[in-house]
Amino acid sequence: MRLDLLLRISSKIFLPFIILFAFYVQFHGDFGPGGGFQAGVIFAAGVILYTIIFGIKKAQKDFPETIFNYMISLGVLIFTVTGLISLSKGFNFLDYDALAHYPKHGQHIGIIAIELGVFVTVIGSMVSIFYAFVARGKK
Repeated sequence: MRLDLLLRISSKIFLPFIILFAFYVQFHGDFGPGGGFQAGVIFAAGVILYTIIFGIKKAQKDFPETIFNYMISLGVLIFTVTGLISLSKGFNFLDYDALAHYPKHGQHIGIIAIELGVFVTVIGSMVSIFYAFVARGKK
């Protein structure tokens, strides 16, 4: 019982830092190593750690599976809309120059939008896959 208590307390301490590090990697990705995929996996690892420590019932109560299913679609939608904006302005699909008056600003906006879409999609995908594996063992 003491080991369980230590795991719960230490995970409550570390989880905010895991999530904060995921956001750091997300928003630092266009200036250095990292980006949407890496940040999404780190964030999903935090949710998976929470699930392992506190149990699937509590995790699904706090983080319902439907949220992650919607996140997959939302991420793909962000990616697609970014490309469609470029097309609607007469540029190629995902040509970021179309996203702002100055091409350099458009590049920054485009990279942030695409990385955000990847971030959201990866979180949804990883946690949904984990929930599917956990549910498979209960049948």
